[in-house]
Amino acid sequence: MSEQPATTPDLEGDKAAAQGWPPRWRDLIAGLCVAGLLLPEAVAYAGLAGLPVEHALSAMLVGLAIYAVFGGSRFAIVSPTSSTATLSAAAAVSLGGVTALADPAVYAQALLALVLLCGVLLMLLGAVRQGQLSAYVSRPVLRGFAFALAITIVIRQLPDALGCKLPADVGADPLRLLFYVATHGAQWHVPTMVVALLAAGLMVALRRWPQLPASMLVIVLAIAAAQVLGLDAIGVAEVGGFERPAFKLALPILPITEWLRIAELAFGLVVLVFAESWGSVRGLAMAHGDTVDANRELMVLGACNVGAALLQGMPVGAGFSASTANAAAGARSKWAGGFALVVIAAVLVFASSQLHWLPRPVLAVAVIAALWHALNPRPLLEVWRMQRDQVLLVGAVLAVLFFGVLHGMLVAIGLSLVAALRRFSLPVVHELGELGSSRNYVVIEAHSDASRVPGLLILRPEEPLFFANAERVVADVVRRVQAHPRGTIRAVILSLEESVDLDSTAVECLVELQQRLREAGVVLVLSRAKDAVRELLSRWQPEGVGDASRMHFSVADAVRSLVDDKG
Repeated sequence: MSEQPATTPDLEGDKAAAQGWPPRWRDLIAGLCVAGLLLPEAVAYAGLAGLPVEHALSAMLVGLAIYAVFGGSRFAIVSPTSSTATLSAAAAVSLGGVTALADPAVYAQALLALVLLCGVLLMLLGAVRQGQLSAYVSRPVLRGFAFALAITIVIRQLPDALGCKLPADVGADPLRLLFYVATHGAQWHVPTMVVALLAAGLMVALRRWPQLPASMLVIVLAIAAAQVLGLDAIGVAEVGGFERPAFKLALPILPITEWLRIAELAFGLVVLVFAESWGSVRGLAMAHGDTVDANRELMVLGACNVGAALLQGMPVGAGFSASTANAAAGARSKWAGGFALVVIAAVLVFASSQLHWLPRPVLAVAVIAALWHALNPRPLLEVWRMQRDQVLLVGAVLAVLFFGVLHGMLVAIGLSLVAALRRFSLPVVHELGELGSSRNYVVIEAHSDASRVPGLLILRPEEPLFFANAERVVADVVRRVQAHPRGTIRAVILSLEESVDLDSTAVECLVELQQRLREAGVVLVLSRAKDAVRELLSRWQPEGVGDASRMHFSVADAVRSLVDDKG
């Protein structure tokens, strides 16, 4: 198990040293806190996924073990998460409508196949160095999705926290479930509510000491109280028994047609796993001065999910709650995750028979406590105050609440891509002028002391040229030329500094622009052309738009060449 040292001084570590705690002891304490959080989460997230608890426990142990050896973050905790559990369950249900209740065996095989394909895709993306995958989902969309997902999961915990029995026709629709619970107060079970409130109050009180495993302590006390007081006798539901993880190595058994359908759904889970995990890993790394590699994280997360699927586990990721709790508890290295693994394994070996006494309202409170950070509206309000991407933010929230987790995730991804495409397809073309005699060319509208060069029109598209915007840029350039009396503009300098490369549509549009300007007696000159652009245009049309004498590395060089030609 390797360690990743901090590249800058770690304030938490300095504080720990001042308190006299050796680093390994800090890792041990953090491991205890993480174990206390992960065990109840495993039970809860297995319920969200519609799987027996042993599937979550298998995934947790596999994720902790693989990441502790190969992972790049010293704080990340890879285990089942609420979002991956909910999304994978929705995807598995969408395959022919099979549910965990209708056909548990087929449902489990479909979900395990989804996890396996997700892991394989993550590893392939890491192998081809596509660490920028998370960029396909904008942060406002991801924040909106996480906020709505947290609301959805919390609503689904209300029946257990209130002791309310749901009819079969209510389903999993969060808004419908919330309406039913709110309008059937007569069904609320008072002893169950009292247990939930006591557990919540104790967890809030224990938050004063982040080094303590609050969830673990509350669960231990709840199990003891359930046995001593006989809570089941007064109607407080219990979690019930479960099997220990068997760690049986096996491939999911499904027809080839089902594998193909699952492959179509795996993309959404891939994006969610990496976007959520990379957000946690990168955020903690930046806060503590560490360096992490996105491609390495892709490979390791993929390996964790492949291992989990082969050993009959559910999807895993570096969840924000567990990873942040690990850092807050004073973890100094990846040994904290290793200690958590040992503690959980010991509990399963020596105390698993006691877990079935756990009251369900306490488990519901533990899940809500783990998701409490995601219900904080502050990140959403910050985006709103910025007056940017409000439509994306609201759209992601509403998509999850009204269309469900799976379709909400796909809508969220679509919103991000549409927003990016819209931005790039509606480019702004600015006119440049010389700033005094500095040879610096800036946007005229923004600098009153910038002046135009007589006879020249210097333009710069503010987005890269590609198939969705090239025709618009050409039309805008021609329109600007036509706005001047004929003969007053003898050359157009088009700055391509935003274009690292060009696709075939952009090349053809530049050729068309040159032809249209030539017909008007205007010369087209390119400036700030990158090497890839110069090589492509020179190869495609060396006597036309790719003429080396009409391509320059700076606007000033282009202006000087045209002034010299006139002279």
